[in-house]
Amino acid sequence: MKRLRTRVMGRTVRTPTPHTEWCTRDHRCGLDEHRSAEQIVDGAVDGRAVITRVRAGGVEYAEVRARIPLHGSEAGAHWQVVKTLRLVRGLLAAVAIRPGVLRTRDEQPAVDRRHEKGVAAQ
Repeated sequence: MKRLRTRVMGRTVRTPTPHTEWCTRDHRCGLDEHRSAEQIVDGAVDGRAVITRVRAGGVEYAEVRARIPLHGSEAGAHWQVVKTLRLVRGLLAAVAIRPGVLRTRDEQPAVDRRHEKGVAAQ
């Protein structure tokens, strides 16, 4: 009589992360990912974009999905796709956080200077 050998799959252990104040706290959240409710922007002529705030792996993202109706001709659709890629590249560059651009109040030297001037004037 032959014995059957079974193979046991490895198990991944993930530490659950606590819900954020903005997440939906429902089926959209996983063990290590939290999602906000979708924000929908309807555009002209059946266009639509959906933006969702996501925290995954300790990093927060804005996830953007867009549905853009394409022209019936291949040349027109190709132009639209190329234009969309250029605009998305510009969007990513425009919203990127650059080091030193956003500071806390404690790090803003102008706040200290105004305070010192006000104290000196009194």
